Amino acid sequence: MNRFRHHIARRTALLLTAAALLLPAAQAQAPSSAKGELRIGFQKGASLLVLQKAEGSLEKKLAPLGFGVKWVEFPAGPQLLEGLNVGSVDIGFVGEAPPIFAQAAGARFYYIGHDPQAPKAEALVVPKDSPIRSVAELKGKKVALNKGSNVHYLLVKLLEKNGLKLTDVTPVYLPPADARAAFESRNVDAWVIWDPFTAAAEKQIGARILADATGIANNHQYYLGERGFVEKHPQVVRAVFDDSVDKGRWVKANLRQAAEIIAPLQGLPVDVAELSLRRYEFNVQPLSDRVIAEQQKIADTFFELKLIPKAISVKEASWKAAQ
Repeated sequence: MNRFRHHIARRTALLLTAAALLLPAAQAQAPSSAKGELRIGFQKGASLLVLQKAEGSLEKKLAPLGFGVKWVEFPAGPQLLEGLNVGSVDIGFVGEAPPIFAQAAGARFYYIGHDPQAPKAEALVVPKDSPIRSVAELKGKKVALNKGSNVHYLLVKLLEKNGLKLTDVTPVYLPPADARAAFESRNVDAWVIWDPFTAAAEKQIGARILADATGIANNHQYYLGERGFVEKHPQVVRAVFDDSVDKGRWVKANLRQAAEIIAPLQGLPVDVAELSLRRYEFNVQPLSDRVIAEQQKIADTFFELKLIPKAISVKEASWKAAQ
């Protein structure tokens, strides 16, 4: 029995020695493994990211850096920010309001870039046969919106412009799909929403735009990054920007073709996707002092309305300011 055990032990030692000798050669022949994975949060309504995901363009941009891509879908911005806060995504793309609510709740992220303003890409709509003809007539009415989204600020400012306060209407907080159902069934009187949902409501059920954000809100779209990831991998952020600029230019030069690709992925008719694309601009750039100031104004408004628990400094969450 002892001789048998000695034999097994000797063979095991020989095998381990051989494996150790062969390992460097095997590693040299194998392709280099990825350094990491970029987990990017997106919403189905974010047309440019939907296109990038479908065509794999970002994967190609990041391959030389040794990074793969994992796409994580969220129903709206607030949920995406929660994903960023708990560490399930590294970079996300949202509207103006979600970062403010998230920062006030203690989330650690950076604003790393933004797209140009797109005020026509969010609007307040009513049913086509609604007797409501002005924002002022919303007093006492039910208005559906996604709480903590860019349209939350739009509703506040539209009401303010027309001599009303948020307390003069009954906000009904619903995510886009549920809000569309409530709107169609007339359980709410109006709906404040962003594209492509606005375009879909116009084209499919004849919703009438009462007002968009022109002259009210700039409606910037923001790229956000988890602080640790951004600090450790600035080259990945740069690659994301480069790909977004490239694809954005192509989209604006080829609207119909882009809509034909994006529409089935969003579950929308091509004409709806095309209308939505016309209202957005795609050209990501670092935050300027002017854009930071605009975002700070939104944050201050939400604090004054007690929609966030404390005052915040947007500049403190800016990657530009941190560099």
